[in-house]
This record gives sequence, structure tokens and C-alpha cells, in this order.
Amino acid sequence: MKKVWLKLAEPLLERISRRLANKLILLFTIIIILVVSSLTYISYRMLQRESVDNSIASTSNNLLLVGRNLESYLSGIEQLSLPQISYDEFNYALLHESEDYSSRMYVEDYLKNLYFSRNDLESVYLYIIKEQKYYYVTKENYNITVRVSSHPPITDLPWYQRALASPYNRSYQSFAEKRLAPGSSADYPVNPDKVFMGYHRLIRSIVSREPQAVLSLYLNSSVTGEIMKDIPFSSGEHLMYISPDEEPFVVDDMPFFRESREAGLTELLTPEHKGRVTWSGNGQKYLVIYDISQKEGWKLVKPIPYTQIYEAATTTRTLSVALGLLFLIVSVVLVSVISNRITDPLKNLSLQMKRFSSGSFDAQAAVSGKDEIAYLSRHFNKMVERTNELINERYKMKIVEKNAVLKALEAEINPHFLYNALQAISTKALKNHNDDIVEMVDNLALTLRYCISGKDVVQAREELRHIGRYLALQQARFGSRMQVVYDWEEGLMDLRIPKLSIQTLVENCIKHALEKVSTTVTIRIEAHVTDTHSIISVVDDGPGIRAGRLEQVMGSLEVQWEDRGLDTDGEDGTGSIGLKNLNTRLKLLYGEQAGLMIHSSEQGTQMEMRLPRGGSHV
Repeated sequence: MKKVWLKLAEPLLERISRRLANKLILLFTIIIILVVSSLTYISYRMLQRESVDNSIASTSNNLLLVGRNLESYLSGIEQLSLPQISYDEFNYALLHESEDYSSRMYVEDYLKNLYFSRNDLESVYLYIIKEQKYYYVTKENYNITVRVSSHPPITDLPWYQRALASPYNRSYQSFAEKRLAPGSSADYPVNPDKVFMGYHRLIRSIVSREPQAVLSLYLNSSVTGEIMKDIPFSSGEHLMYISPDEEPFVVDDMPFFRESREAGLTELLTPEHKGRVTWSGNGQKYLVIYDISQKEGWKLVKPIPYTQIYEAATTTRTLSVALGLLFLIVSVVLVSVISNRITDPLKNLSLQMKRFSSGSFDAQAAVSGKDEIAYLSRHFNKMVERTNELINERYKMKIVEKNAVLKALEAEINPHFLYNALQAISTKALKNHNDDIVEMVDNLALTLRYCISGKDVVQAREELRHIGRYLALQQARFGSRMQVVYDWEEGLMDLRIPKLSIQTLVENCIKHALEKVSTTVTIRIEAHVTDTHSIISVVDDGPGIRAGRLEQVMGSLEVQWEDRGLDTDGEDGTGSIGLKNLNTRLKLLYGEQAGLMIHSSEQGTQMEMRLPRGGSHV
């Protein structure tokens, strides 16, 4: 399955990776999704926590307030159950009500006054234990009457047993479950639908402390709604009022209470949990908030479903997701527009570069703005323009080169003819015994032969032999005024140097030294090695070169050879075309580390030809 998904995703990934704009859109979309998801999750968790804290705080306060009201209400019922007049008189009336009419009327008046004292009393019963009968107050045709009825013993009733065992001589009877306890046939005929609580007060003899009667007050259900109204109540929530004996008195949903009691919820409602506990039941998770009264331990319990607590957080999360999706759509549109605005110039530049690489040298990228892309486009256009210039120059050079080859072929006949003519002259002079002329003609012929040889780089020993013949010819011109000294290291005899390079330096000495003076001039031809270069020097002790002239010559050596302007006679503005040509040849053959150096003063001139160590040309 994984391979199938990868196979299906490959075309999509290839399509996305094909364009930079798609990559930018995908990148910013992922960033936006991560940011929106993170913010939504964080806000949802914070709202959840805040909702729980708010529910705990508000519900705890409400339960505390209502719990105190209920406790006050029960205290009022307890106070009502105590004899409102002299206890001795009331006790005497209970003992003699069966035989003394005034005592009986006393009891009936007491019960009527008790009934009229509150509007939450559904009925009032007074059970005389010795007589096994009870008085009860009833409403008949809008008249309040007191009737007497016989009744079986109540000693086995649960509420009586609890009152008997209570240190407060009282007990509470619940009607929430709408069923009577075992043996309930002996209980009072009370309608459980109208009553939520029965309060039973045990009246004892002052002397013997034996039970004489039981006063039972049955409270109608209207009081619970009045007291409980301060507790906010929503659908899904539950409310329970439980006695210290875990008996329910107010329950909104009896099946829920029974299920929670069977699941052990009531056992968790202890002071140790500080009024709140989390409980799962009935297919939901509840936050159970409760209040325990300090006097007797009555529990007011409100289970709240977490789904209801989180409802606001869930709604906010849904809204955040919707807003996030809307924001994502708007962002993707904006990112797409901006990405295309950014990548369109790059796309155009890429297209023009592709055209340029395929041979279309008229490629021109559009330039807009002053950003980095505009900078690239502008320099690409300059590169194309420069390339076209170089191509044109190269084309012109090819034409010039072809013309030069043709001229060289045409001129090749002339040197050979001249060489043959010189040989004929030498032979004629030899026959006439003119040895000086023979030597000069032979030197000239060999010099000419050396010059027209096809080699461009020769060994130093070959160049020195040529220099010897060249200086022999010059000796005939200058005589003893020209002195030549050689100081050449034997290890440099095999050094490969440009042909006619030393001759160019020697010619410069003759031109700027011998021809300028009438005295003797010594020319020294030297070669030595340093750590980085092989240095060939030609030194004369002539008058030297003027500083201004030397500066012009050195400046001309720095000019690119293709930029120099030549006069019609082959000289440039400085008259040092030979030195410049030699300097250019050195750099072309040996690299930028090679070149000429000229030092001159009134004591003479020194010209150095510097070759990188080893003398190997590039």
C-alpha cells in the first residue's frame, strides 16, 4: 500500500518540484498550517483549562451558598420540631391526652399552630407510643382539622430506629426514590410525590428519658425548588442532595444516581478530594463538584459532563479551524501571487539563459526594479553583450590570422631567396679571398636562417649562439667601442626561452647606449636563479634612460596588447614596441608571474627577463 501511494505521489511531487513558485507555495502553506494548527491547539487547551477552572469556581461557590441555605433550613426545621411552649406542660398533655379533654385539646391546638406556622409543611403527625395512635393535621374542604387514628407499633421502622439511636433524638426520611423501606406498611400514609423529606423528632420523658411520642413533619417539594434555584442547571448536568447516610433526598435523575452509587461515586465524595473529583460513568466523563456541610455532613453534589464544560472551547476550536482554513485559502492565494511575481523574472531569466546556452546570442532578459533578481538580469545582459563583443573580436582575429598566414606564405619565398643570394655572395668573396666579407655574410645568413625558423621557444644555448653571430655583425659597425661580457650559469644553458628574446634586450642596449655616446660601452649578458624565478639580465654602462622616458616605457608594458595603438611604421607612442611584444610573449607563454623589469640610472641600464622557476612555458 505504501508503494502504491508513493507511486501515485511521484507525479505530483515532480510537478511541484518543477517550478520554484510551487515550492514556495508549498513551503508557506506548510508553515501556515503548522502555525494555525499550533495556535488552535494551544488556544483550545487553554480554553479547556480555563473552562474547567471557571466551572469549578462558579459551581463551588453556588454549592457552598445553597448548602449553607439548606443547612439553615434544616436547622429551622429542627428548631420548629422542639416544643414551642413549656416542655413540662407539653409532656403532661401527652401523658393525659387520652383521659383529659383539656390535655387533648392542648395537643390539637399545638399541632394546628405548628401546621400554620409554615407553608412548606405537607402534613404533621404526632405518634403516642404508649397508646399506639397518632394525631395528624389534615386539610378538608379548606378547613384544617386534627384527627386521631390508631396505628401499629413503629418501633421497627428505619426512621424510628435512627431517631432512637441519634444523639439529637431525630432522623430524616427520604422520598426521593419513591419507595418505602421494608416494613413500610406500618408507616404513615404520605403521598411521596408531594413530599421530599420527613423529619422525625423523638420526644422523651424528662424523668425516665423513655420515648413518649414522635413528632413527624413532612415537607413538601416546593421548598427544594426555592432553595435550589441559585444553582445554574443545564441539560446533561445533574444535581443531588445526599444525607450523611448516603440516602438521596433531592435527585434530578434517579437512574443516574443509582448507577453512580453502584459505581462507587458516593464513596469518592470525601473532604480529602477538596470538593471536586473526576468520574466516568453512563458513557461519559464527569467533573463532579460537591459541598459537604460542616455540621452534619450533608452533601450537595453536581456532576457536570466534560463535553458541556468543553462546549465553549470546542465551539472556539471549530471557529478557529474555520478561520484558519479561510486564512489558509487567502494566504495561499497571496503567496501564489507574490511567488509568481518573484519567480516570473527568474523564469524569464532562466529562459533567456537557456536560449543563450543553445547559441542564441541575442538573448535579452527584462530588467525591472532594483532587487537581486534585477541585478542578476542586468549582469546577464552585460555578460551577453560582452560575449558578443568577444565573439566579434575573435571573428576579426580569425580574419586577421588568415590574412597573416597568407602574407607569411607569400613572404616565405623572399627569405629563402635572400638566404640563397647571401650564400652566393659568400662563395664569390671566398674565391676572391675576402675573408671579412665571407664572415659577415655567413653570420648574416645564419642570423636570417635562425629568424625564419618555425620554432617560437628555443634553448638558451641556441639563443646565445645567435646572439654571438648578431653581435659579430654589430662589432663590424661599432668596433672596439662595444665590449660584450657573458656571465651565464651552466645549469641554465638548457633553459627554454622565447626566440629572439635576448636579442630584443641587446638591441635596446645598442639603441639607447652605444648609439647615444661615442665612448666604449660594455654589455653584460647574465643568467642566474632565485627561489622563485630564473632571471636573464642584459646590463649596459651607458648613459641610462631618463626618468620620464622610463616611466612611459614601464607604463606601456602594463597596457593590454590588444588595446595598444600602432603607428604606420610599427612603433607605438613610446617607441618600445619590441619590449612590449616581448613582455606580452612572456606572459602568454609562462603566465602572469613572468615579465620584464627595467632599472636605469646615470650609471647604466639593467633589463631583466623574469621566468617562473624551471623555465617551462605554459
